[in-house]
Amino acid sequence: MQGLNSLPGILAEIVSTKWAELEKLRLREKELEFAAALAPPPRDFQSVISTPDVVALIAECKRRSPGAGQIYPGLDPVTLTQVYEDAGAAALSVLTDEEYFGGSTKDLIAVKSATAIPVLRKDFTLDPLHVLEARAAGADAVLLIVRILSDELLRCLFFEAEQLGMSVLVETHDLSELRRAVELGAKIIGINNRDLSTFRSDLRTTLELLDEVPDEVVVVSESGIRSAEDVRLLGDEGVDAILVGEALLRSPDPKVAAVAMSSVARSKDARG
Repeated sequence: MQGLNSLPGILAEIVSTKWAELEKLRLREKELEFAAALAPPPRDFQSVISTPDVVALIAECKRRSPGAGQIYPGLDPVTLTQVYEDAGAAALSVLTDEEYFGGSTKDLIAVKSATAIPVLRKDFTLDPLHVLEARAAGADAVLLIVRILSDELLRCLFFEAEQLGMSVLVETHDLSELRRAVELGAKIIGINNRDLSTFRSDLRTTLELLDEVPDEVVVVSESGIRSAEDVRLLGDEGVDAILVGEALLRSPDPKVAAVAMSSVARSKDARG
C-alpha cells in the first residue's frame, strides 16, 4: 500500500477505512475460499469491452460518492441491472464500498444473479483477501487503482486475480501511473478523468494519455462522461470502452441515456 501521507485527504481516509475493515474480513477467509471454489467460472469481461466497431458501455450501480454526494439513494440493483442490460450495456460495474458509496457485496451478488453479462467489482482493493472476496461474490473482474498501491502489491493483486480467472481493470490518472500499468503487463487500462485530489473531471486526461497505451491494450475511459457526444469524442480517438455511473443514474430515464451511450461508433483507425 502507498503511504497514506502521499494520498489526498478523502482518498487517504477511504484507504485507511478499507485497511481497518480487512481485520474483520480475515475472520471469514476460510468461508471466502470455499465460496470462491464453488463460484461459476468468471465471464469474459475483457472480450465484451473490446469490440472493434462500437465503444462498449460499462454501466455502473452506485448510490452515492464522496465527491458527488447522494446520486441514487433508492437504487435497486436488480432492477437497474435489467435496465442496463436491455439498453445494450456490455458489462456492469458495482460499487461495493459501504461507508463512502453505500454499496455492498450483497449488491454484487444480486447483480450477478440478475444478468448474463460480466460484472466488475469496483472497490478499493488492497489485499489478496479483497480479490478472493470479489470472486466469492461472483465478480468477473476487479479494479486495481495504481495510485493507492505499491508496485509490489499491485503485482501481487494482479497475479491473484488472474489466478482466479478474473479480468483486471488497472486504473490510472497520469503518465507515471500509466507507465506503471504498462510495465505490469495490464491487459485492460482504465484512465480516470477525475483527479482524486480535487474531484474535478476532464476528458482531456484520456485524450492526452491515449497515445502512451500499447495498441493491444484495451482502454477504458472513466468518469466525467456525460453524453453521447462525449462518447463520440472518445470513440473517434480509439477508446475501447467507457465506464459511466453518475450521468446514467441522474438521467430522467437511465435506459434512454444508456442506449445513447452504448451505440456510439469507435474509430478502428485511431488505435491498433
